[in-house]
Amino acid sequence: MPATYVMRPSRLDDLGALMDLARQSGPGFTSLPVDEAILYERLEKSERAFHSRQKRIEYGKYLLMMEDTRTGEVVGCSAVKAGTGIDQPFFNYRVITLAQASHAAGDMRFDMDALILTNEYVGYTEVGTLFLQADHRGGGAGRLAAQSRYLLMAAAPDRFSEHVLAELRGVVDETGKSPFWECLGRHFFRMDFTEADRLSATTDNQFILDLMPKYPIYVDLLPPEAREVIGRCHSDGVGAYKLLQWEGFQFDRTVDIFDGGPLVAAQKRHIRTIQESRVVTLRAGDVSGRSDALQGLVSSDALPNFRVSLADVVVEEDDVAIISPAIIEALQLDSGAKARIWLRSK
Repeated sequence: MPATYVMRPSRLDDLGALMDLARQSGPGFTSLPVDEAILYERLEKSERAFHSRQKRIEYGKYLLMMEDTRTGEVVGCSAVKAGTGIDQPFFNYRVITLAQASHAAGDMRFDMDALILTNEYVGYTEVGTLFLQADHRGGGAGRLAAQSRYLLMAAAPDRFSEHVLAELRGVVDETGKSPFWECLGRHFFRMDFTEADRLSATTDNQFILDLMPKYPIYVDLLPPEAREVIGRCHSDGVGAYKLLQWEGFQFDRTVDIFDGGPLVAAQKRHIRTIQESRVVTLRAGDVSGRSDALQGLVSSDALPNFRVSLADVVVEEDDVAIISPAIIEALQLDSGAKARIWLRSK
């Protein structure tokens, strides 16, 4: 299998490509704002994180770029934030259920959902910023972009929390309109969804603490169009949601305060890619057409030059993994080097 795609650490000269990805990602993709200064700062922070130059390890923000090795073009990205809520608050709505009962009304009893503002995920590692150009989706590229983040955690476990979360973009139309925002957030912020989204990406989020409602909001009091999208992800994020569920992430009854999109969480040790990966010794060889070859991922398993590629792999005794010389070259390794593999079951 040729190394068609490789995930690698972002570089400062990726700014133009990252701006293109941001423009293509569409409204509501908060982690990829169309703002050159913000994206350049993200590239700087990622470089510091990969080279262990951040002030505190939990400040690490690792951005991975997907490179098409046939053209050298950057066609996607994904990211890992070592710790959320460390340098700025991380607000969400938790959906709670309130039991209502009255003996005086004839033993009437019913439950009602309500939204309360929380900042309870301080220190969680967050995976996100998963985006691929439309003509580079499929063929395992999405899985590569997603799973490379967990292989990064496996390569340097001490840099990441034992608890991991992911936020999925909620329902937002092509014009940037969010029904959840229009029916709820707009009443408190008096601004468009895109403006609130921009402030969230460019400030310390103090404006959220200043303006958000301080009391529970009864879901039944919201219009139907808002109730229907609570905990639902954007149509473009359905594939990413399924991959997260496959990894072991579960909906935590917590949603984004702007678009109502779901937040999912898992313990790091239970994440499937981490559980099923292992360290092997690489050996170059031709595995094409071999019946014992398995498809999977191979990572260099080391920082700062962390790289991941799709590969066909044959595992022999003593944890020796045979892969094509092209894959070894794409990973910038040599035959005989240690690497980490994850293999798909037959």
